Amino acid sequence: MKKGVIVGVAIIALLLFTAGSFVFTVDQTEQAFLVTLGVPQADLLKPGLNFKLPYPIQRLVVMSRETFSLTIGYAEDKDGKITTNVRESKMITGDENIIQVDLEVQYRITDPIAYTFNTEDPKTILYNISSAALRGIIGSYKVDDALTDGRGQITNDIRDYVAEGINKYNLGVTVVGVNLQDVDLPNEEVSQAFKQVNDAREERMTKINAANQHKNKVTNDILGEIEAITNDALGQKAERIKTANGDVAKFNAIYEEYAKSKNITRNRLTIETLEAILPSAQIYIMDDSSGTVKYLPLNTLRKGE
Repeated sequence: MKKGVIVGVAIIALLLFTAGSFVFTVDQTEQAFLVTLGVPQADLLKPGLNFKLPYPIQRLVVMSRETFSLTIGYAEDKDGKITTNVRESKMITGDENIIQVDLEVQYRITDPIAYTFNTEDPKTILYNISSAALRGIIGSYKVDDALTDGRGQITNDIRDYVAEGINKYNLGVTVVGVNLQDVDLPNEEVSQAFKQVNDAREERMTKINAANQHKNKVTNDILGEIEAITNDALGQKAERIKTANGDVAKFNAIYEEYAKSKNITRNRLTIETLEAILPSAQIYIMDDSSGTVKYLPLNTLRKGE
């Protein structure tokens, strides 16, 4: 009787153990796959309830979907305490200056099978790629670029270098972000000197912008004045052309009358010219062809009109 009870308990325990090894749950924040007799299945398991054969026939590999962070030059523990690693962060720029740089590489595991089977230690390989990228890229730039406005391009170059290395070794990860946390000089005196240079550069850019604004204002004023002078000249041109056309029309009309009666028109033009030149003079037309002087007082006759 006692032996039967013991056997029954053992069978129940075995069933519970094997049932636990058959059934498992994959969370939404996880990605998992099965390895059957050492060979990974190609498809990832769907979130929710799943089944598998007991070990060692099948084993389950589960990884998080979270974003991981890899740092160079410093380390941060779970409590948020930061420890600086000077040996990692100190490097040489392209113009042979010493500089300290802290780098953070954020990544996600996007291919768990490749991450597990393609390399023995993908995290270490990723660290070595990132460290080589940081030192290589910083070594191709001048210290002035790394400390000032060249940081954006440096960050992009490091990202491209790391992504190329990940593809080369097929690590199964994807870079989410690359951040240059701190870029500084190894001593305070040199650091202050570069800060002064940076301040001088900013002041230079401010003055250049102010000069460009003044230049644009003066240029716009001159262009406006040129336009006003041009418009005035065009107006005078049109007025003179109009006056000239009127004079031409007047001359043509006089010429037509002159062609009809040349002597009369000539004499009339002479008299009108004399009146215009000598407005106060007394004008007489005299004729002594018959031996008797005859005259015609035009002014007197006109007053009697």
